[in-house]
Amino acid sequence: MTGFSNKCQILSSLYANYREDPEFSDFAEFNDLGLPLAYLSHEGLCELSTDGERYIEETWLLFVKSLGLEDTGFEDINEMFQASLDNE
Repeated sequence: MTGFSNKCQILSSLYANYREDPEFSDFAEFNDLGLPLAYLSHEGLCELSTDGERYIEETWLLFVKSLGLEDTGFEDINEMFQASLDNE
């Protein structure tokens, strides 16, 4: 299972690099709290409340599911994209 700091790093990368990508724009719009919170937390710009952590966890679960993956412990977003491609 992916650790919370890696979840924040991966979701932060998704938010920073892919939120305008047509493939992920709907996902980014739907997760308009979890993605920015993960980004801000990863960059050290905020401290998360319990509710903030919950939003990130919910966003994480939706992201993993959207890629058709099981959370086996991911290190970065590229590893997740590759695993998703391998499952096709």
